[in-house]
Amino acid sequence: MSGELAWEKRQLGHRARLALSPAQARLMDDQAHAARATWNLLHDFWTMTPKCRRSLKAADAAIRQARKDVEWLGVLPAQAAQAVLKTYFQAWRNCWDGRAEEPNFKARIRSVMSVDIPQGRDLQIKRVHRRWGMVNIPKIGRVRFRWTKDLPIGKHADKDHRITGARLVKDALGWHIAFRIQTLEPKPEPRQGPKVGIDAGVNLPLALSDGNHQDHGRPARLPDGTADRDKWLNTDEKAKLLRLEQRAAHRKSFRKPKERFSNRLRSTYDQIKQLRARATRRAADWQHKTTTILARTYGTVVVEQLNITNMVKSAKGTVDQPGTNVAAKSGLNRSISQEAWGRAVTMLTYKTARNGGTLVKVPAPNTSLRCSACGFITSGSREDQATFVCKSPDCGWSGNADWNAARNILHLYRIGHTWAVPAAGRAVVRRTRGVKPAAAR
Repeated sequence: MSGELAWEKRQLGHRARLALSPAQARLMDDQAHAARATWNLLHDFWTMTPKCRRSLKAADAAIRQARKDVEWLGVLPAQAAQAVLKTYFQAWRNCWDGRAEEPNFKARIRSVMSVDIPQGRDLQIKRVHRRWGMVNIPKIGRVRFRWTKDLPIGKHADKDHRITGARLVKDALGWHIAFRIQTLEPKPEPRQGPKVGIDAGVNLPLALSDGNHQDHGRPARLPDGTADRDKWLNTDEKAKLLRLEQRAAHRKSFRKPKERFSNRLRSTYDQIKQLRARATRRAADWQHKTTTILARTYGTVVVEQLNITNMVKSAKGTVDQPGTNVAAKSGLNRSISQEAWGRAVTMLTYKTARNGGTLVKVPAPNTSLRCSACGFITSGSREDQATFVCKSPDCGWSGNADWNAARNILHLYRIGHTWAVPAAGRAVVRRTRGVKPAAAR
């Protein structure tokens, strides 16, 4: 082998919190509303125009004319408006390729407020303090942002290591800036590290086949047995959230049908959103740290191919055929959504690749019902949610149910029963024939 290193370009992202003045925050809100309105006008133009006259040039001309005719659309920088056009056409390409649904109208209350800055040279980033930096935002001015990671600026920036743009995003905790960073890094060599199967659960977030389970220490259920939907909040925050929800319900009782929310009710809802967003950030922080450790420790990570959308569907049913155990299923759906299994798999996918490892998916059916010691499925083995007891007379193995599933997941990979997605996009199962089930060790 040659001693020369192989290099590859990587597109990274870094999100930082902005410190805006009230005037700057209002200007930022105006730009976000203008960007959303530009998307809606572009969508109306595209859907109402005959197919023979639809083109990128015609849409660009329509946007330019709209910015001249509608004065408040001018608060959005021209490059940001062009970024909306580019994003809209990419959404249609994703639809045509079968990766997403058709682009639709963006409602004010359901859309994320965001503004794109497509060119990195407009940012003019400068570090002014150990904890703070300055960034230039078009038509806003110089704004401070929280410095938590070294960025390729100044003498550290070149054509291979640079910031190519940014995106301004608003959530319940305020405005943030997400930098798009392009770097040139040595391509990691394939790692021959240990293999591990991971089962995502509710009681145990990430159960590993080698017994090195990852738990965030926040129980999924309260002492009375009900699901804890606010487990990422401390006791004081839970008490505050309860008071705010009671206050919101009281103020909402005075609201007439189809009447606009009062400022007091809207303020209460904003405070509830802030607590929810804080809990989400804590959960994502734990997942980032945990998946980083797993990607650096193991060479091959095996997970289940789960259809989480179908797993969290409501059991309410219809009027003619009502569902059963609706409340229990609702609590389970809420717990699954809180654990964010799909986000954890996404993190593991790119982190294992960056560390030279691989991530493999295996079919999910019966991984939690099959005994990892004897390979048989017997009725009554799952007496409760946390324990697995094999009812086979020749086995009798018992252990943690999530650990048992993780061992089965690793065993499916070892016998070649893996999940692959061919070029056509249709999922198939690849299996090695002639291999009998055996204990996953």
